[in-house]
Amino acid sequence: MNLFLIGYRGTGKTTLGKIIASKLGLDFIDLDELIVKNAGKSIPEIFAKEGEPKFREYETQALEEACAGKEKIVSCGGGIITKEGNIDLLKKNGFVVLLKANPEIIFKRIYKDKNRPALTDKDPLEEIKHMLEERRNAYEKAKDFEINTDKEKKLQSAKKIIEEYRKRFKKI
Repeated sequence: MNLFLIGYRGTGKTTLGKIIASKLGLDFIDLDELIVKNAGKSIPEIFAKEGEPKFREYETQALEEACAGKEKIVSCGGGIITKEGNIDLLKKNGFVVLLKANPEIIFKRIYKDKNRPALTDKDPLEEIKHMLEERRNAYEKAKDFEINTDKEKKLQSAKKIIEEYRKRFKKI
């Protein structure tokens, strides 16, 4: 059973994914990295030259690729849940963990990262608040479990996710 990490940018999906994969001895896939590899261009380039709809196509293709094969830990992009079909793929192919953090913490984590294109014309903190609200129902629909990553240390969060994963799938 795959373990998918979902949540807004800057909630810790890649960081926790690598920790969890290491502790469980499983492969780790970062969907954003897979998209860049498959598309042959950076995410900001895709958004600028091809637009968000094309990026979402690349994202679905990468998710389908990540679902194939053996069990793994997958860090998904923040907008993976914007397509209903992606939610179905996640639910059908694994255990979905929603990572949450408050908007101010997310802002502090990502405001200097130029690899995260703007999604609206709002100021960055307002954009975060807007997008979290816009995606809230889809995140809730997709998740099997959730954890707030601004309240605990990374290793504590990873441990809780692993415990829940093992409990639900009777892993040793």
